[in-house]
Amino acid sequence: MVPARTESPVAARRGSSGPARPPVNSREPRPERAWRETLAPYAQAHNGRALLGLATSVVPYLALSVAAFFAIRLSDLLVLVVAIPTAAFLVRTFVVFHDCSHSSFLAARRANAWLGTVLGLLLYSPFLRWQHDHAVHHATSGDLGRRGVGDIRTLTVAEYSALPWRGRLGYRLIRSPLLMFGLGPIIAMVIGPRFVARGARPRMRRSVLATDLALAGLIGILCWLIGWQDYLLVCAPPALLAGSIGIWLFYVQHQFEEAYWESGEDWSYVGAALRGSSYLKLPRPLQFCTGNIGFHHIHHLSARVPYYNLPRAHAENAIFHDVPTLSLRDGLRAVALKLWDEDHRRLVTFAQARAAARAAASSAEPT
Repeated sequence: MVPARTESPVAARRGSSGPARPPVNSREPRPERAWRETLAPYAQAHNGRALLGLATSVVPYLALSVAAFFAIRLSDLLVLVVAIPTAAFLVRTFVVFHDCSHSSFLAARRANAWLGTVLGLLLYSPFLRWQHDHAVHHATSGDLGRRGVGDIRTLTVAEYSALPWRGRLGYRLIRSPLLMFGLGPIIAMVIGPRFVARGARPRMRRSVLATDLALAGLIGILCWLIGWQDYLLVCAPPALLAGSIGIWLFYVQHQFEEAYWESGEDWSYVGAALRGSSYLKLPRPLQFCTGNIGFHHIHHLSARVPYYNLPRAHAENAIFHDVPTLSLRDGLRAVALKLWDEDHRRLVTFAQARAAARAAASSAEPT
């Protein structure tokens, strides 16, 4: 069981449109084991539901990809129109892949691994490596002392201020929407997964190399059959759009104004899940397209709950109704937040950080 975090100041909700802060007693949180017991009835994979999930994600993605190929004969613009629903089903496919990495989608662990490996080819991602990095993310989410694996780089105001101008410029570029959602999908899906991390275990290394070889063979065959131009026109737009959506979803699930960041003994797994993982309340069509991933607070409490059980777990347990809740508009606004303000315990924009620094400097001047 992880140590309980000490009580920290809880900022009041800022503005009626901002995310609600849960009235969680941070000094005496329910232990992780108790939460797992609460969620145990929902952490049961159902192969019938899983097959339905495949029928409403992978199957339509592949069907629309084929339709896009035939649409090329009519109009390139039509291909780009078809790319939008194709990207939506690719996002749902990613959620299935994500659940496989937690061995929660299917009842058998080995079946999850095999399915995840196959789906990784559609997502250009080696399954074992992604599974490892994502497990580290779950174990360190919201921990200031263990940032850097499976998350979006986040600096504190003090860390950012201490950087030389080149470092500050680099951080601004990394956190800019243009690079994050424009080049981000290319780096996250195409470039990054192709390389083996230094010091990686042999099993991880084999996973990356085998995925690279399989992708080279698969893409080579497709380019030989339909031509590389048609391959790019059919596959690239949905992949890039789905990648941008995925990065945004991952961002707003942990990067909102009154998020959770602690370090050392103050950090707790339960606190990070209930206060540092948002409930992104989306309209039903978007909830469907994103595979219920907006119920991220429940997922971080128990990753063994498959995506198709998340809404029921949220609805049937009143404690989850008070977690940080973001609307679609809140999620879009959260993109402006860049730095963690340790003094006020909230994420702030660059402008807010500058204003706070000027105010502090003014108050420190002798009168």
